Amino acid sequence: MRVWLSPTVPIALRDEVRAALEGHDTVPAQSSADADLEIGLGLPVLLARWVYAIVVPFPTLADDLDWDDVGRFWAGEPAVLTHVSGDEASPTLFVTAETLGVLHGLLGASNAEAPITVLDSGELLDRAWAARPHAWAIVPFDELEPRWKVLSVDGASVLDKGLDVERYPLAVPIGAEGKGAQALVEAVGSDGKLLTNRDTERMSILLMTGVTALVRGIAHRMEVHGILYPAEKIGNVLKEADLTHISNEIPFAEDCPPPNPKTDSLVFCSDPRYIELLRAVGADLIELTGNHFQDYGSQATLDTLAMYRKEKWPYYGGGANLEDARKPMVIETNGNSFSFIGCNPVGPEFAWATDDSPGAAPCDYEYMYAEIARLRSEVDVPIATWQYWEFYQYEPTAQQRADFRGMVDAGAAIVSGSQAHHPQAIEFYKDGFIHYGLGNLFFDQMWAIGTRQEMVDRHVIYQGRHLSTELLTFMLEDYSQPRPMVLEERHQLLTAVFEASGW
Repeated sequence: MRVWLSPTVPIALRDEVRAALEGHDTVPAQSSADADLEIGLGLPVLLARWVYAIVVPFPTLADDLDWDDVGRFWAGEPAVLTHVSGDEASPTLFVTAETLGVLHGLLGASNAEAPITVLDSGELLDRAWAARPHAWAIVPFDELEPRWKVLSVDGASVLDKGLDVERYPLAVPIGAEGKGAQALVEAVGSDGKLLTNRDTERMSILLMTGVTALVRGIAHRMEVHGILYPAEKIGNVLKEADLTHISNEIPFAEDCPPPNPKTDSLVFCSDPRYIELLRAVGADLIELTGNHFQDYGSQATLDTLAMYRKEKWPYYGGGANLEDARKPMVIETNGNSFSFIGCNPVGPEFAWATDDSPGAAPCDYEYMYAEIARLRSEVDVPIATWQYWEFYQYEPTAQQRADFRGMVDAGAAIVSGSQAHHPQAIEFYKDGFIHYGLGNLFFDQMWAIGTRQEMVDRHVIYQGRHLSTELLTFMLEDYSQPRPMVLEERHQLLTAVFEASGW
């Protein structure tokens, strides 16, 4: 049987086809016209769907582009996709020879006027960063890296598990036609599923959030407008994730007095009824490194832990005693495993757990480094978070950089500062993603634009690897209610964070 395997087929899929045909009496055909069996793009017996992402260097303001603009770029029309670079110059497309072949099969031959640079896959990312903001790329979904920012196309993103792949223009259908086509599909596929490089059953979405403190002004608004009022405009976004992290700094207490939005006291508690807000946003795991966790005494802290256990929410960074507080938490979803470990280096001392009293985990760096190194060989994504010193600025301090980087040096893949009431910089350090501070999530600080600005990191994990991070941005209103930022607000925040990051 003469087999034609089109050069537009991705290499990984070609290897799968060759393996399926091994042992059969086949020879390569000289052309598709000469073949008994043809494998290529758009053929009628669907074999696989290979998904590609349009990406730019991470510190880029653009979030979306129109597919029609991609077509015009391909045709060599000048000054298209200019919103990617922010000026009138068309950015250069960086692409591998393999992906360019797929694009030729999908779009036809590119116009010689289109600025396209062909590189080896190992060069794409660094070359695009060096050329920013005049650079973009198209890469296979499973070859994404966190230093790329994924752009949505006509509002649809490959990072959304609910993506309609049949309508997404860079979900490339690859099929077969001719003798043995159906048998090939059955040999290559598994459990009746098409081959793909984007299997949502192996994809996990993790949301990391900043400060939650259901006290003072936000608690007052919850009493006036209802417990779920703070989540009305962002709740659906939070609960769609596979894992939603909440850093709740405040204990629940049965005898908690009615909230006073004007109090000067920094001794905090929350009404136990407020746990309904955490349920409503789909909380999956709780961080307890906050320095207010012991504000209402040990019994309130122990009662709060019992409430979390009843909800089946694992917690870390705090606990019933020192052993419980400092132990790492391990969790798995969609075949991807995560570990979380956290601590509080700030105090005050009464907030720290001891051998026989509850509280937040004090920082024992030697212990944490050893645990992270151990977990690195046992889980896919080790994560370290903490209640660090609070700085009302975008820039991290020199000591903050050293301490956060130390967690990556120990083996953490993601390091997140849960303490910040003000968003802070981001860093790609070695193989790790560091966010020095996310800002508030549910808290009442409205006294400066920085305390109203909020960030939530949406991490995408695929087949055990940190693939991408999307920055969600919210603005606090009414001392209690975050809402998605409008474009101007988002650009203002991202510009400040990127500049503080040294980009």
